[in-house]
Amino acid sequence: MPEPRFRRRKEDRPQEITDAAMAAFAEKGYAATKVEDVAKRAGVSKGLLYLYFKTKEELFKAVVRSFVVPRIDELSAIIDAHEMSSEAFLRGPFLDFVKTLPGSPISILVRLMIAEGPKHPDLLEWYWDNVVSRGLSALTVLVERGVENGEFRPTVVNELPHLFVMPVVFSVIFKYLFEKRCPDTDKMIETQMDLLIAHMKGDKT
Repeated sequence: MPEPRFRRRKEDRPQEITDAAMAAFAEKGYAATKVEDVAKRAGVSKGLLYLYFKTKEELFKAVVRSFVVPRIDELSAIIDAHEMSSEAFLRGPFLDFVKTLPGSPISILVRLMIAEGPKHPDLLEWYWDNVVSRGLSALTVLVERGVENGEFRPTVVNELPHLFVMPVVFSVIFKYLFEKRCPDTDKMIETQMDLLIAHMKGDKT
């Protein structure tokens, strides 16, 4: 028997509010976005919004949990379960994943953290703990597995998995500042991957 419409609507509200918050943050930035703006976009009262999210900071965290954390969790789960070589995974599922980031909602959140994160250190620290560090840990596992399997030699990449995502961050910044002059982000990400894998394998070509 289908759920009553009002019950389904109530259950949908948190996601509708976070969707509205994402749109507001993208348009106005974190600091300039008011809770009233988000409530209006979501079609709910300010009081109702506060029943779900007590502060704007909680609302921002909910946006990150909705749009970013599931992608990180999915990537980590695939790394844990896959039977491919580390190189095949980097050139396949991981490369496909990072290519989608410069044009995704995640890029909006990255821009927000770059522009406004230093003014909100607690939020920046939370983002590090829940997004950045988890993604880097998953990459570290992948690289170390490649070393253990004899695919790669130990290199600085073991300590700096950040190198895999640097072209993504650069693409987000460059696209934001110079959209019409932005280089081919896919080619940039692919080239960085080729260089890193060649370095880890000790290739001299």
